Amino acid sequence: MERIIYHGSSNLIKHPVYGKGKPYNDYGLGFYCTENPDLAKEWAVNESQDGYLNSYKIDDTDLSILKLTDKEFGILHWLNILLQNRQFDMPSPLAREAKKYINENFSIAYEEYDVIIGYRADDSYFSFAQDFLNGTISFRQLNHAMRLGNLGEQFVLKSKKAFDKLVFCEYEKADKNLWYPRKELRDRTARQEYYNMDKNQYQRGDIYIVSIIDQEMKSDDKRLR
Repeated sequence: MERIIYHGSSNLIKHPVYGKGKPYNDYGLGFYCTENPDLAKEWAVNESQDGYLNSYKIDDTDLSILKLTDKEFGILHWLNILLQNRQFDMPSPLAREAKKYINENFSIAYEEYDVIIGYRADDSYFSFAQDFLNGTISFRQLNHAMRLGNLGEQFVLKSKKAFDKLVFCEYEKADKNLWYPRKELRDRTARQEYYNMDKNQYQRGDIYIVSIIDQEMKSDDKRLR
């Protein structure tokens, strides 16, 4: 199918270059887009600089797509990819063991796909994942936290084949005075909702990372769905 996707940036980018970019983004090296133009405008700006909404069309008919929000995948598959690409603070033995266990039991050969569709881990969401690894919040609470703030999904081009199918359409200026406050509000909303979530209240059946490790839960375990 043909999609319209958007990339928010401080630059006008007509021809994204395969192999360029930051390798420590959520899903590794790739071109990060979204199907939501408003989100892309928020991502394009910072407190002191306007940005650009770059618009593209892409026919993904013959592209292999890993959609991490499909039912066959769980939040720990997403966390596994994040652990491979982002720098986590691992101060405790539990967190280090959690990282090892998730990487051994919830791995996906994500680099083999042309496109990845999945959550975006901005700073607040990144902290939710760290809390889970440190045993502060349960699996249920992590799942709930990942839906706070309505950050939407990323559409990430990973392969040269995907890059070759990308066609630039147009661009639009993103005004920092309009879109940066919205960006900040979205992040504050997620953080406030997370703060208001009673992280200390145990619910019967709650599963924490220590139980996942001790009971050797795997990706097909129904308790992790």
